[in-house]
Amino acid sequence: MIKPHGADALNPLLVTDTEERDRLIAEAAALPSLLLSSAAAANAVMLGGGYFTPLTGYMNVADALSVSQNMHTVDGLFWPVPVLNLANDISGIDGASRIALRDPNVDGEPVIAIMDVDAIEEISAQQKDTMTEQVFGTLDSSHPGVAAFQAQGNQCVSGSIHVLNLSYFASEFAGTFQTAVEIRADIAARGWEKVVAFQTRNPMHLAHEELCRMAMERLKADGVVIHMLLGKLKAGDIPASVRDACIRKMVDLYFPENTVLVSGYGFDMLYAGPREAVLHAVFRQNMGATHLIVGRDHAGVGDFYGPFDAQDIFDEIPDGALEIEIFGADHTAWSRKLNKVVMMREAPDHEPSDYVIVSGTRLREMLGEGITPPPEVARPEVAQILMGHYQAEAN
Repeated sequence: MIKPHGADALNPLLVTDTEERDRLIAEAAALPSLLLSSAAAANAVMLGGGYFTPLTGYMNVADALSVSQNMHTVDGLFWPVPVLNLANDISGIDGASRIALRDPNVDGEPVIAIMDVDAIEEISAQQKDTMTEQVFGTLDSSHPGVAAFQAQGNQCVSGSIHVLNLSYFASEFAGTFQTAVEIRADIAARGWEKVVAFQTRNPMHLAHEELCRMAMERLKADGVVIHMLLGKLKAGDIPASVRDACIRKMVDLYFPENTVLVSGYGFDMLYAGPREAVLHAVFRQNMGATHLIVGRDHAGVGDFYGPFDAQDIFDEIPDGALEIEIFGADHTAWSRKLNKVVMMREAPDHEPSDYVIVSGTRLREMLGEGITPPPEVARPEVAQILMGHYQAEAN
């Protein structure tokens, strides 16, 4: 199986020994505590599950700036985006060497991790702008990732952590949420060697389904992990529970047995386009995938990135930085000429009218009105689930 990034073995920070976990929970009750931002809590979940191997905790300012500007830490570890714990108010932990970190996304704000504090540093406005512009490619506050990052505090609390739980993901998405450790074990149990990962924050329409099938066939892969984001999205995105139901229905009806693993991970979407695509590659390598599908405008939002920027960035990273390989894909759509889904770049003889394309806005309107989209766009069984969601939202 493919090696984890930067290590011979995964480094999950979740404490799994029951006695040790109970001891740390008891210790946490007496420690100074810090309420995390949602982004920092999501980082804790990813660290806990081994997705962020080989990191041992949150970065300091020097590493965050180095990663933002050069995609590697001060010590030379390749990494595409800062992994930070930014706070507004540090009065409760000032001077403390060991603190409890509380989860803002669970009722009662329970402790999610214990942290050994290496440093508490103030990030200047200039440093924060540098990080923002390098990672997101813009300072425009209309970009949801920029807005979310700039809204976090300017106190950078760095150090290693011991993760005590995986927030709400394991309970709310039981059967879907998996750690990188669990996915590796699942891949091994299935006997897969060549594994394709497909990132999604949306329900999968017919074109997405066919893209997974194309990748598996062309790469001669044993299987595909459809890996959905379960954390916070922007307003208007479809809830994870609905996406999960859609994807599972599609897989059950239209894929052969033991060719697809439906899974999910607990992280807040960054909408960082190219940089987030590289982050996706890092933690997909950590979970055991040998290939990642990177399509048009991967992890993008609005018009902030070019359609293939998220593919081009992989030509810029140092040789050997990652072992996982990229399956670059163009926009896929149903061809009236060929009576199947094709990648547009592979159909040079086609005119726009040769494709069946429904805009996202029109598709949402149709679903909300109870109109089944064309079968060339969406599987009818998937469309039924989505229509139920949009109609419930309207009522």
